[in-house]
Amino acid sequence: MTWTEHALALLEPGEPTPLIEFPVAAPGVRLLLKDESKHPTGSLRHRHARALFRRAVLDGLVAEGTPVVEATGGNAAVAQAWFARRLGLPYLVVMPGERSEARARPVEELGGACRFVTPPLAIYDAAREAARESGGHFLDQFGRAAEHDLAGELLAEERPDWVVVGAGTGATSATLGRAARAAEGRPIRVAVADPENSAYFPGWTLDAPDYATGMPSRIEGIGRPRMEPGFRPDLVDLVIPVPDAASVAAARRVCAVTGLPVGGSTGTALWAALELAGRMAGRGESGTVVSIIGDAHPRHLATVHDDAWATAKGLDRRAHD
Repeated sequence: MTWTEHALALLEPGEPTPLIEFPVAAPGVRLLLKDESKHPTGSLRHRHARALFRRAVLDGLVAEGTPVVEATGGNAAVAQAWFARRLGLPYLVVMPGERSEARARPVEELGGACRFVTPPLAIYDAAREAARESGGHFLDQFGRAAEHDLAGELLAEERPDWVVVGAGTGATSATLGRAARAAEGRPIRVAVADPENSAYFPGWTLDAPDYATGMPSRIEGIGRPRMEPGFRPDLVDLVIPVPDAASVAAARRVCAVTGLPVGGSTGTALWAALELAGRMAGRGESGTVVSIIGDAHPRHLATVHDDAWATAKGLDRRAHD
């Protein structure tokens, strides 16, 4: 077996993640949460990382021993470091800001290396330069956003009327949208839940692919200051803006129901899913809505689940509880 064949075998999908029934006060509407925290690296980014590596191997951009570089942080870096270790590849992630042990440690424990760069937007040029100097490959999760396997897995488990996701690179909504349009039978629609400061809702509404807010999202993992190339407006049926304080309230509700310490992105998606469920019930419709649990980690207990953190961010959830 060649290294490429071995790598592609290692990059095959794992076990499906579970669907959790979530109580909703909307007669005739069923709400399910797809729990992506059950991946080996604990988040939806596991699928993104696998797809990026698989595409790079198939395209001949990554071979045995190729150094791999990315500009990112958080769950994406952990997932990529995990796959790099499985493939025996050197991995470097360029992260924004000053060095943080909390962010660096999970990557370094998987054998990866971290480099911190300021200002934050300089991480992309720094990663390209690091890849050039090492003769490696810049994964570029935004520029090369690779569609992954969530849609096929979900549609084999359930036939929802709506699927709700947040958008970071745009790969997940594009994956779901393409599969929904190819599916036979009753329509499956895709909604993107978008936090404050993100460009996706105004860009989608105005049909402006170059729309930019220039402002970072306060919700970890989703929302972008510009329309990313991986986001496909033509594959999305609806974009729902969600107040950040509502994301906090909804994340806490998920934790109360499931016991999972989810992040703000899960709350954003749940809020939008509840809005859709309410609209359906108001029209007398029945059906199923699926929302995504992006991750669940104890670190979120110190952010969206902590009153002091929320107050410091100016996020008063009480109006949304």
